[in-house]
Amino acid sequence: MSAKDIFHQSVRTALEKDGWTITHDPLHLKVDDIEFFIDLGAERLLAAQKEGQRIAVEIKSFIGASEVTEFHLALGQTLNYRLALKKEDPERILYLAISEDTYQNFFSRQFIQDSLKEYQIKLLIFAISTLEVVLWKE
Repeated sequence: MSAKDIFHQSVRTALEKDGWTITHDPLHLKVDDIEFFIDLGAERLLAAQKEGQRIAVEIKSFIGASEVTEFHLALGQTLNYRLALKKEDPERILYLAISEDTYQNFFSRQFIQDSLKEYQIKLLIFAISTLEVVLWKE
């Protein structure tokens, strides 16, 4: 199991403030003989349903030397996690969690936007200062 991202607790707190219950920390999946550990699993009950929304959240800080390299790694990891979820927990929706600063300064670039659209990557954008979810980007 890999180390937790520096924003792990920040995202967990933001999700809880947004009405989510953390059900897994981390969310463990096993597909064939490969184990996956997605940072968080959460659910939120909807008023009109007995069962609610279930999500998985992979958290990335993008504080390394190269944002492009980190994006390559995050994209590949996200695609693999999404496939693992499809096989083991298909009702759960995967989100990539990034800070508002990262979203504004790097993810706003056209190529990154095109890539997110092409690979249908869902984002959870959180504010570091207030520990709140500021945007769910489908």
